[in-house]
This record gives sequence, structure tokens and C-alpha cells, in this order.
Amino acid sequence: MLNILMVCSGGMSSAIVENALKKEAEKESIEINIKAVGTGAFTDEIKGNWNLVLVAPQVRHRYDGFEAMAKEEGIPIELIPPQSYSPLGGPKLMEQIKKYL
Repeated sequence: MLNILMVCSGGMSSAIVENALKKEAEKESIEINIKAVGTGAFTDEIKGNWNLVLVAPQVRHRYDGFEAMAKEEGIPIELIPPQSYSPLGGPKLMEQIKKYL
């Protein structure tokens, strides 16, 4: 099971991407647990049991701060490319996270 924390600005788009990734994982018989949080909740949530942090494109300007907190917790972090951050981006995003399985 791969536990993924996705940080975004807290909008609807993250829920759409989360669902696309869950569907892709299901197709490939990969177990994932993904939780999307807004930037304000990241500081508390990063203390959880996460294997990977994904940063949404719309908050990439805050990547360095998120990266510092993730590294402090020993959690790898990746920026989601804009082309993967869509309802059709599930396969591309799955390829990006497979290296953490």
C-alpha cells in the first residue's frame, strides 16, 4: 500500500485528479491511499504515515517549503506536471509514482 499526500490549493481539481489516480491504480491492481489537502493543512498532515508527497501545479511556487518539510519527515516529494493534473492524467501520474512502490 502506497500512502500519498497531495497538496493543492484546496479546490475541486484535486478531487478530480485523486479519483483519476485511484481508478488507474485499481486498473493496475495497485493499492494506494491518497489524501488531498490544502496548503494550510500541509504542516499538520505531513506528520502522518505518508510514503510520498505530490504537489499540484497551482502551488508549485511553494514547492521549496513543502520539500523542506517533507525531507525533514523523510518523505520523498514530487511535483505533478500540468499535463498529469487532469481527469485524463491518471496514467501519466501513475507512471510517475510507480518508482515509489
